[in-house]
Amino acid sequence: MSDDIKALEKEVKKTKRLANEQASILHDLIEDSLPDGYDKLMGIAQATYDACKTWDEANQKLKAAGG
Repeated sequence: MSDDIKALEKEVKKTKRLANEQASILHDLIEDSLPDGYDKLMGIAQATYDACKTWDEANQKLKAAGG
């Protein structure tokens, strides 16, 4: 396996972990803080979206590289 593929795999794992962590924060807000914490919802939702998009982009690069 090439070093490029290994680096892409590592990036996918890292970005997926970060996306999962952000999704967990969103889940906790929904479960524990709404409706009182609604003012935090947009920021956390955007951060979750951004983290998932970053993971998806890394995953697409890996797929395109044949990994």
